[in-house]
Amino acid sequence: MKNSILILLVTLLGGISLSFTSLPSNTGRWEHLGSKKVDYKLDRDRIHVGAHDGAFDKLKIEVAGGSLNMHKMIVEYHNGTREEISIKHHFVRGDESRIIDLRRGKRLIKDITFWYDSKNIQPRKAVVNVYGRH
Repeated sequence: MKNSILILLVTLLGGISLSFTSLPSNTGRWEHLGSKKVDYKLDRDRIHVGAHDGAFDKLKIEVAGGSLNMHKMIVEYHNGTREEISIKHHFVRGDESRIIDLRRGKRLIKDITFWYDSKNIQPRKAVVNVYGRH
């Protein structure tokens, strides 16, 4: 009985790990769009992107330096439309978000505003890096 449970557990964990290794997180060309060092409170920050950076169809967030709770981000496009994206994730130093697909394919991004709190989770301030994929 114990051997059956152990075999089942190993099989499940192996399948889960294979599904994560097959994620296309490193395919395509990722470009660093900007960074912000965050404060120890509930706050929001904006990263200006600009049309000169080109059109993007995917975004991801990487957190360095410290940890924070990300709540949401709003992507403002050059045509004036906005897209609100729920993040709701606790990031520790070195974490990356899921790959975020932008609606309607490749778009020119004007600004990205993100809401977070760090509430003194760590003594070091976190740095939020945003990347876009062409």
